[in-house]
Amino acid sequence: MSVSLDAPSSEELAQARFRRRKEEIQRLVAGHTPGDPLPRIAYTPEEDALWSKVVGTLRSVHRDTACSRYLDAAQRLDLGLDRVPALPDLSEELTEVTGFGLLPAGDLVPARQFYEAFADDRFHSTQYLRPVHTPYYTPEPDLIHELVGHAVMLADPGFAELYRCFGRTAGRVRSEADLDALSKVFWFTMEVGVFREGGGPRAYGAALLSSVGELEGLATTPLRDFSVQDMLDQPYDISDHQPVLFAADSFGQLDTEVRRFLDTLA
Repeated sequence: MSVSLDAPSSEELAQARFRRRKEEIQRLVAGHTPGDPLPRIAYTPEEDALWSKVVGTLRSVHRDTACSRYLDAAQRLDLGLDRVPALPDLSEELTEVTGFGLLPAGDLVPARQFYEAFADDRFHSTQYLRPVHTPYYTPEPDLIHELVGHAVMLADPGFAELYRCFGRTAGRVRSEADLDALSKVFWFTMEVGVFREGGGPRAYGAALLSSVGELEGLATTPLRDFSVQDMLDQPYDISDHQPVLFAADSFGQLDTEVRRFLDTLA
């Protein structure tokens, strides 16, 4: 008697291809140390097409959802649309703008290491792209998130300096509780932060700026006034759309209140 097994679904096959490609890229960047030449990944035509599709859509959505500082920074750091950017070239461009450079990361970097690199003008960037069957949202950081979100914001001098402040603070805190508090405020600002601007919420957080789905729902997402203490009290889940966002009235308010909080961490 034969046993019939269900064939893998198209989604399962796509996930398997994604995992294999992710592992391949992880092997290519493994062992890199700061100061070494940055690796060049030969991206596939499918990956170039995914980049063009997602980044092209994001650019269109950004016109009505991204803050003005992001739109200005995007003019300084041209990511290109036709193909996935080469990390060495983009890192060099970013360094010329604000002094920041990019480091290749195979996967998630430990929190302390991730933040401390900011103090040395370095940002760890993953090199793989999200699965092709989920182009507009990913629960884990991928190259689109790193470049469209973080790298562009790092082309803004004010934001670049605020990243450095997070890095210097992470380098001096000793308790895990303080590091967790820093991580939470980083999440609600540099990942999912918004300004009240132009009559509505405008994103400056990298996780929002790289997610078509969250940007399209931005106008209906509940907003709360900017409060570091409320951020510390607010539960959050990085693997899902955000149920609440904290809105600053200006970059000045964000900068002042975040620096004041970071100064309290020993």
